[in-house]
Amino acid sequence: MSKKVNLLANLKSDFASGLVVFLVALPLCLGIAMASGAPLFSGIIAGIVGGIVVGYLSTSNISVSGPAAGLTAIVLTAVTDLGAFDVFLTAVFIAGLIQLLLGFAKAGSISNYFPTNVIEGMLAGIGIIIILKQLPHAFGYDNDFEGDQSFLESDGGNAFSSLFSIFDFLQIGSIVITVVSMVILISWDKVPFLKKLKLVPGALIAVALGVIMNEIFISSGSALAVGKEHLVSLPVPSSFEEFKAIIITPNLSGVMNPQVWIVAFTIAIVASIETLLSIEAADRMDVQKRFTDTNKELKAQGIGNMVSSLFGGLPLTSVIVRSSANSAAGAKSKMSTIIHGFLLLITVLVIPMIINKIPLATLAAVLILVGYKLAKPATFKHFWEKGKYQFIPFIATLLAVVFLDLLKGVALGIIISVIFVLKGNLKRAYSFKKQEYVDGDIIHIDLAQEVSFLNKAAIKLTLNEIPENSKVIINAQDTVYISHDILDLIREFKVTRAVNENIKVKLKGFKKAYELENTPELKNHVTFESYYDVAKRVMVKKEKFKEVYQN
Repeated sequence: MSKKVNLLANLKSDFASGLVVFLVALPLCLGIAMASGAPLFSGIIAGIVGGIVVGYLSTSNISVSGPAAGLTAIVLTAVTDLGAFDVFLTAVFIAGLIQLLLGFAKAGSISNYFPTNVIEGMLAGIGIIIILKQLPHAFGYDNDFEGDQSFLESDGGNAFSSLFSIFDFLQIGSIVITVVSMVILISWDKVPFLKKLKLVPGALIAVALGVIMNEIFISSGSALAVGKEHLVSLPVPSSFEEFKAIIITPNLSGVMNPQVWIVAFTIAIVASIETLLSIEAADRMDVQKRFTDTNKELKAQGIGNMVSSLFGGLPLTSVIVRSSANSAAGAKSKMSTIIHGFLLLITVLVIPMIINKIPLATLAAVLILVGYKLAKPATFKHFWEKGKYQFIPFIATLLAVVFLDLLKGVALGIIISVIFVLKGNLKRAYSFKKQEYVDGDIIHIDLAQEVSFLNKAAIKLTLNEIPENSKVIINAQDTVYISHDILDLIREFKVTRAVNENIKVKLKGFKKAYELENTPELKNHVTFESYYDVAKRVMVKKEKFKEVYQN
């Protein structure tokens, strides 16, 4: 039973962080909508729903939902194939319904199997790609849309080629605004006097100063003036009727179209995986180390996508970039996410003209610092010191996230982690030592706590290499589980090869549950334990470990 949370308990810090997330989310919502070939307002609507609806229903304290860059290619293709945006909205509604069902089916539990080094590699990769993609904006080169996280770009170039193109499109005014914004953002948390102004986030001051500086440049006719093409571009309805016309509703006749269902399942699966990855990452960024109910999160995302589609919004997921900005800004509860959603709504209705004065350069400065916090050198050092089995999946995930995409990167990292686990499991299935004695060797084989079928090849090889006239002691006193494949292997070794080659086999600690006593030849060598004794011994070990850990 979940306890009731007071959303107003940390309103001071949550309002400040919600304001920062709003500033980051606004251009991202617009940019992702543009890249998806959808109406610009569809991105804003998804951001509003992600903030207010999903923010309220979710149990995550840090995660922020909205339109995701990872879905842009799917949305662009789907809108083109289905021929109309309102038909596509029907697919989004169905996708939300599928996510809701996945939540009830407890599919969210798969997030428990994401390795920590893979999640950290994903975060560091996202951090690097944010820096690579935002540096051009910081220098006034705004060829790429805000929110793009793809290394390869639509014009045939890539993130590195865009960096070299900066020098052909330098905008001095943008550079000045970026430098001033960076100085404010870095000093805001370090200067004692400024640290006391917790309610006013440094990002807001940087953005406000960026707007004021550019207005001064424009009014003075300075060459430093940043043009309209380098500012936020939020659509401005001139009347209520025009605003009302922006809202597109799903065309329910699309339910009979098989292609709509294919798109719906695609969106549901991809959005759910990205959400679970983001939630796992957000929980790791939470300084209070609270955990999110991922099954409830899938339900919240499903309802969010259904509501978003009804108002003409893009599909949404939990998003790492906004969640990272939220955590870095000091969010304490999900109230921060809800506040950012309301700020998006108020902005669209009341002050779109003011928002359109914000230089993209100052927002780039905010995101570059977010990227740095995700990919800090300390993180690389931490996993390097943990050894190759932790570092290789971490760095492989990072590189694949940067050069391919988030899902491929995580998939590669998990595959490498599983290979390492299997390899380690094969090595740690047993320990082997040999002693000399008068008539031959004494071979000691001590089995690990868990011995699965994956260890069969290694144990089989060891048994085959035992010389004639040896004495073998196979010890399972510390073993909790042995697969039947291994038991059969030991049984066959005992009753066949051991007899033929004069190998004396002694079994220690094999439980009654393993049923080795069913083999008459083994009865004299088996030590029986009741289930009660086994459980008692395991509990004693756990208590000892807990006592050592606490001390």
